[in-house]
Amino acid sequence: MANSPFTYSQDDLKQLVTDVLAYAKQKGATAADAEVSEGAGHTVSVRLGETETIEYHRDKGFGITVYVGQAKGHASTGDFSKAAIESTVDAALNIARYTAADPFSGLADADMLATEFPDLDLFHPSDISVEASIALAKRCEDAARAVDSRITNSDGASLSTQSSHFVYGNSLGFLAGIPTSRHSLSCAVIGEEGDSMQRDYWYDSCRQFASLASPESIGHRCGERTIRRLNARKVPTTQVPVLFEAPIAASLIGHFLQGVSGTSLYRQASFLLDSLGTQVFSPIIELQELPFIRQGQSSTSFDDEGVATKERYVVKNGVVEGYFLGSYSARKLGMKSTGNAGGSHNLVLSSTGESFDELLRKMGTGLLVTELMGHGTNIVTGDYSRGAAGFWVENGVIAYPVEEITIAGNLKDIFKGILAVGNDHLPHSSRQTGSILVEKMTVAGN
Repeated sequence: MANSPFTYSQDDLKQLVTDVLAYAKQKGATAADAEVSEGAGHTVSVRLGETETIEYHRDKGFGITVYVGQAKGHASTGDFSKAAIESTVDAALNIARYTAADPFSGLADADMLATEFPDLDLFHPSDISVEASIALAKRCEDAARAVDSRITNSDGASLSTQSSHFVYGNSLGFLAGIPTSRHSLSCAVIGEEGDSMQRDYWYDSCRQFASLASPESIGHRCGERTIRRLNARKVPTTQVPVLFEAPIAASLIGHFLQGVSGTSLYRQASFLLDSLGTQVFSPIIELQELPFIRQGQSSTSFDDEGVATKERYVVKNGVVEGYFLGSYSARKLGMKSTGNAGGSHNLVLSSTGESFDELLRKMGTGLLVTELMGHGTNIVTGDYSRGAAGFWVENGVIAYPVEEITIAGNLKDIFKGILAVGNDHLPHSSRQTGSILVEKMTVAGN
């Protein structure tokens, strides 16, 4: 690995996993899997033109899961010495011997393990110095503060560059690893006018450092977003269309994902029980899982158990086509793993073609939500109530900023009431969606 930021090579990690699995078998494990990882990078932050923090990151970790029959034990360590690793395996075996057997536990099915590993172009380490990182962060904050004299304070700007790699293997013969990189730049500033004080932010994140938006563009957008929120007011309680801005519209996908995840389903703790093959969304909705996007934030050819990932429709024409299952939850439900142990892999909600301005015009009069607060979402019932801020829209035009309100409804009604999905999606997200227009929600204000 040319210009590698790591102490260990992929071959070193593979040999470590191979040795560990052999030792676990020798000590009595009937099956086992192990993962070893290493990461390196740095994060800097500045505030009001001064360096505030510099953090260097270098860590490594090793975890082993063993099975004695269908009893399971797990242990982990950050020490790669032979003695430490062997004692970690021994600890996992001791746990397994005192754990009740679970008929659904065990490794993934052998016929579902990945056998092809395409290059998804996920590894682009940066050799940027801390000094240069600080300079970029300062440029970002300076651009935000220069937007308007009403920007009087700052939460600062932060730049992070990280590289990591891992290898996963199991006693079925699976052994593979992936190096990845992730770089981000963010900024948040505070604006003030009279008695009104507001804060907003902007950021970018990607696999390749050169693909990051410029510090000036991130800072300028941050500053503009802050200023436009000044002198916000409440609105009367009413029922109106609601437009979720793209950065927070992804949270609606997150609620759906939680509702159709294996853990929620087998625990009977979801408002989307038995939803496979049923109409949950408006017919215009198509949601895909695309794990092979080059440089994608959640791209991978295998999940945390080595199961092969695949492209698929999760929702098509508003109908649920698939759940998100690892091996354990799949067995509990009498189904097969969907390759989602550890989470989803690049969810992309198709646009219905409208620009952001066209969505505003389509909404007419209603609420544009740009910030959500609190955790008022009940995945068991689908009841949804969140603190919100944003803008009141009249005749398709933003009229004034709004704060101290609550938006409420039920996720079943929200999903079926989606009228349009904008084309303003953020490409560097693991859940890509444009702004989402919902037909009607309760807005609680004055």
